[in-house]
Amino acid sequence: MPTSVHALAHRPLTAAVVAELVALPTVPTPTDDESLDAEMLQRGWSWEHELVCDSIRTGHAHVLCTDTYVPFGHPEARHFLVFGELYPVDAEDENMTNGPWLYRLMDRWEQLPGWNGRRPCTTEECEAVLAQATQAVTEHVGTAPERTSLSAAAVLQSAPALAHRVWRTPTHALVLGPASDNGPYGYLTHLQLSYTPLSCATELPPEGDDDGLAKWISAHVDW
Repeated sequence: MPTSVHALAHRPLTAAVVAELVALPTVPTPTDDESLDAEMLQRGWSWEHELVCDSIRTGHAHVLCTDTYVPFGHPEARHFLVFGELYPVDAEDENMTNGPWLYRLMDRWEQLPGWNGRRPCTTEECEAVLAQATQAVTEHVGTAPERTSLSAAAVLQSAPALAHRVWRTPTHALVLGPASDNGPYGYLTHLQLSYTPLSCATELPPEGDDDGLAKWISAHVDW
């Protein structure tokens, strides 16, 4: 199979990780920096500013980003849990996107505790990582994804088309799949689980409306 990804780094999701993410809006909001630090310490969390600006490294060594500085007790906030990072091949831009200097960024992801790396790899290998994560989300939610889309919405045009999977609770959407890395350079692609309020977009479009579903997914995962 043709190589479509220069490098992949990831740490598997588990049902416990998904449960921790989903519970964040219901955790009491710390009242001051001291109580916030205590909550972070108790969870084994730390601040992360290198891989993604103003993010958190969780006790499972995933990277959590939120709309708010405090990730607890804000049901209106969007939460993004990054469990994989990939460096796509871009056939249109050999000088920049395929530059070897980007491997230094992938090194940082691959060196996180418990993360695995592969260089080079294929779209199929990236899909296998997403399939394993799907099992973890399904185990926690108790149902299979409501929708699966092969659209590459909300990722860079150079990124391979990977599946997005959608679950919904009464108040939030869980969307699993690729998303743009809006970090220092923006050439990499996250594999992430997004937990966002349903107010980010209206009801799911009807079956067969691929463009509508792509826009719905983008509204929930793009940050």
